[in-house]
Amino acid sequence: MLKETSYKTAAMLAAVAVLTVALAATVRAADDATGNSMQAQIDHGKSTYASKCSHCHGPNMMNSGTITPDLRAFPDDKTRFVTTVKNGKNNKMPPWADILSDDEIGNLWAFVSSRRKP
Repeated sequence: MLKETSYKTAAMLAAVAVLTVALAATVRAADDATGNSMQAQIDHGKSTYASKCSHCHGPNMMNSGTITPDLRAFPDDKTRFVTTVKNGKNNKMPPWADILSDDEIGNLWAFVSSRRKP
């Protein structure tokens, strides 16, 4: 009976492993088809951040001694982030809706959220 159970367990683990590999291949294929992998978004966001945001928010997403927030601690709220970037904030942050595309803002979100403090 113990031998039969271990065969069943081994068969289930093998099935899970096969499904995991198949799922990973599907995700990679979808990323390749759209050309929009998460790492690519993060990389594009990092570049946009460096050119558009770092002068106020700092090169490491914090700029001590200023009124800008530490973006590493920014809440996990994409809607708030996008709204703030597009519309600005309290006359302290300018609106970027006419300067950055929705894709660039989405890439910024990917970058900022990838650097969030745990």
